[in-house]
Amino acid sequence: MNTLKQGDKVPDFTVNNQDGNPVSLSDYKGKKLIVFFYPKASTPGCTAEACNLTDNYAELQKHGFEILGVSADSEKRQTNFKNKYNFPFPLLADEEKEVINAFGVWGNKKFMGKEYDGIHRKTFLVNEEGIVEHVIDKVKTKDHAAQILELV
Repeated sequence: MNTLKQGDKVPDFTVNNQDGNPVSLSDYKGKKLIVFFYPKASTPGCTAEACNLTDNYAELQKHGFEILGVSADSEKRQTNFKNKYNFPFPLLADEEKEVINAFGVWGNKKFMGKEYDGIHRKTFLVNEEGIVEHVIDKVKTKDHAAQILELV
């Protein structure tokens, strides 16, 4: 797993969002971007994380941030997740793992004694030029917005 680090340029990508519309990194040129990766839509930790970002969306926008959520879930699953909780930001259905691999968040995980490959929960703060400014490795799902706001 070769994860992007502070100072790295994010490679451009184009992946469909929950509605099947293409979303590219270049769409956010000139804007600050929070890209958060989560293992699976509608699971407890992922729901807590996305809801916390939603609850603090206005505050994050005051600091100039746009938000993208990314997992390897299908468009349909992302649509259900977004609609159930009214998330104000797009969720990328990265089934081919284009964005996941570009950021380097796919790799070996351990859970309850079992090893498997999956998405590591990480968040990247990207500046207006597409450069990683911060990487949050240890995401607090219920208090994630506060982690982000501490860095800005």
